[in-house]
Amino acid sequence: MDENQSPPVSAVLPAALILSIIGWAGLAALFFYTVPTVGPRWLFFFLAVLAATGLALPMMAFINRRFPTSPPVNTGVILREAIWVGIYFPTLAWLQIGRGPQIGRALIPSLALVLAVGLTVIELLLRWRESSQWKP
Repeated sequence: MDENQSPPVSAVLPAALILSIIGWAGLAALFFYTVPTVGPRWLFFFLAVLAATGLALPMMAFINRRFPTSPPVNTGVILREAIWVGIYFPTLAWLQIGRGPQIGRALIPSLALVLAVGLTVIELLLRWRESSQWKP
């Protein structure tokens, strides 16, 4: 692999496939074979993180390959970015869950946008810190 490029998309495909299969198969089993009590609800969030991360992993690898940075990213950065996406969507689902007409359902488009911008800023600050590290 060239030192000046990020890893190819094929390098993350096995992990993406494993995460997607576990996440989506688990969510299907959860929807069809359980009732919505506390345990399966937490399992839903866990499996949703796995499923969304598995879907986002090849996309993040492609984006980082298409728009190279200096220094180039490694697979750890690609995985971290995919995990941010994997955390974002179950968080939106959690904000949308309501238990009654007055309780819950706090998700509004502006809050979803603020969360997306916040996670993006965190990632940009982490990338900024990584690029400023002195490497002799």
